[in-house]
Amino acid sequence: MENIIIGTAGHIDHGKTTLIKALTNKETDRLKEEKKRGISIELGFSYFDLPSQKRAGIIDVPGHEKFVKHMLAGVGGMDIVMFVVAADEGVMPQTIEHLDILSLLDVEVGVIVITKKSMVEEDFLELVKEDIKEAVEGTFLEKSKILAVDSLSQEGIPELIEEIDQLAFSIEKDKDQRAVRLPIDRVFSIKGFGTVVTGTLLEGHVRPEDTLELLPQHQEVRVRNVQTYGQEAKEAFSGQRVALNISQVKKEDISRGNVLVEKGSMDTTMMIDGKLTVLKNYQRLIENRTRVKVYNDSNETVGRIILLDKEEAGAEDQVYVQLRLEEKIAIKKKDKIIVRLYSPMETIGGLLVIDPYPDKRKRFDNDVLEELKLKESGDFDFILEKMIEKHSSSIPNVDFLTVNLSEEKQRVINGLKKLIEENKILPLGKFGYIHRNFYERLKTDTLKKLKEFHQQEPLQPGMLKEELKNKLEQSYRTKLTDDLYRFFEKEGLISIREQYLTLKDFEVSLDGEQKRIKELILDKLNREPFNPLKKSDIEAELKKEYKESTVQQVFQLLISRELIKVQEDIYLTKINYEKAKAMLIEFLQAQGSISIADFRDMLGSNRKIAVALLEKYDAEGVTLRSGDQRILQK
Repeated sequence: MENIIIGTAGHIDHGKTTLIKALTNKETDRLKEEKKRGISIELGFSYFDLPSQKRAGIIDVPGHEKFVKHMLAGVGGMDIVMFVVAADEGVMPQTIEHLDILSLLDVEVGVIVITKKSMVEEDFLELVKEDIKEAVEGTFLEKSKILAVDSLSQEGIPELIEEIDQLAFSIEKDKDQRAVRLPIDRVFSIKGFGTVVTGTLLEGHVRPEDTLELLPQHQEVRVRNVQTYGQEAKEAFSGQRVALNISQVKKEDISRGNVLVEKGSMDTTMMIDGKLTVLKNYQRLIENRTRVKVYNDSNETVGRIILLDKEEAGAEDQVYVQLRLEEKIAIKKKDKIIVRLYSPMETIGGLLVIDPYPDKRKRFDNDVLEELKLKESGDFDFILEKMIEKHSSSIPNVDFLTVNLSEEKQRVINGLKKLIEENKILPLGKFGYIHRNFYERLKTDTLKKLKEFHQQEPLQPGMLKEELKNKLEQSYRTKLTDDLYRFFEKEGLISIREQYLTLKDFEVSLDGEQKRIKELILDKLNREPFNPLKKSDIEAELKKEYKESTVQQVFQLLISRELIKVQEDIYLTKINYEKAKAMLIEFLQAQGSISIADFRDMLGSNRKIAVALLEKYDAEGVTLRSGDQRILQK
């Protein structure tokens, strides 16, 4: 069964609650105060089934201006609005404010309902219709039908149901496949069940046993039970009124305005970039840093408006702003926010969210304004590319981009493939992506640092990776620099030699004295190839004749090119290391296994070196320890 959400809007005491009862035969006022005073204070909910078998949930919003914040909590999930005007009073102040709010939130489908039809003469009813037509001119309701009803006698109700049914066919329901988003508008506990939250499921679908994330607390919760319209359900879909019995969180730790989402699909923020549209009838001027109340879905918070492109804003202005909030909220790009003055409580206008996770912005910065215009334009490929360029130093991955762009994961994946094909970004394996510009800047900086190092240290075998990393600009010091270096190597720009990096064509050039030191070191190591002299002993002997720093530099060069470390201060030449390995393999192929003592004797070495060599061959996958023996690995 398809589901739609119908919302009411209109001035206090214009018959919204009675109209809903006429449609559904259910009472939406649930609080004692509401029943006693005859007005809606909180949101009320009901439902009925349309002739087309679609189920229509109805949100009854309060009409009194003191309860506008409750009204705002209900309009976020509306598919269709019933715009209610009482025949005996006509258009009133709250009628206009509700119309403004609906227009700012881009509600697109509605029907105008004149209630209390029996209380006025036909001529007066026609005057009310003309009054309404004038009020809705230029709004989304301009071409909507105007139907007059009497809720008590049911006159006009069948025609209203038929119109709602027809409007329901124009509602696109493509939100089931998106990640779950349920703004919470009520929270309570039931003895024996625990915590229950309710709201309109804006996106996605929920089943019992699903794991969701509560924002802004970032608290993981489990769904124990699902109800839709008061009945237990195996699954709830977008567009339904939902009650979820959840575990792992107490009622006291949840409040109206919190959001349940699919884990990792949204994040929280205290700054929002957007475009503010000021109401055409707003009477004041908005100055920079004006304190405001901000309403999104069922949430209300306080913040300040930073005007980015104007000194002040007035009626009908559209301005780029940054909202700086006093507490974290969960929000997505393209969401609509209602902004009201903190005091007096007046609706200023509506804000389109352009960037939910921005940096702190400077006012009148042309680069910032151009960026916002491009983001607003909706060019997704460009926005994705710019997001990667901005965060390249931290190697953004698919999940990060999905959350920060407030987009569906598959769209992000498709966009990444396109940008890779266009050579605008580079993939770093499973880690993430970097922008081509970042890569080129890092490459330039890396080659410059390597060239300077070779000029200053011509005998060094190369620059240690960590040393280079520490000398790069801060923004390039990514923990995944090794992956970037491999790109440079593939381009034929550098060579990677274990822990060292060099320019591609760099070779150490030894003078006569240095060549003599090299020959002496190798000669001393080869006298007893498997029981060599310690490095420190060789250096101590050579520094009697040669400069100590020169001896150390030559030894370091050999370590990087021709020697293998066996133990601390003990090195074998690579030739001898491979020779010992070949002797070991030949023996094992003939005998099947070998002990440490036999290997020691074969080499004419000592036990420590024999053990160290066998452990290195184990690590290479050549041998395998079996008790006190070594065998060949299969």
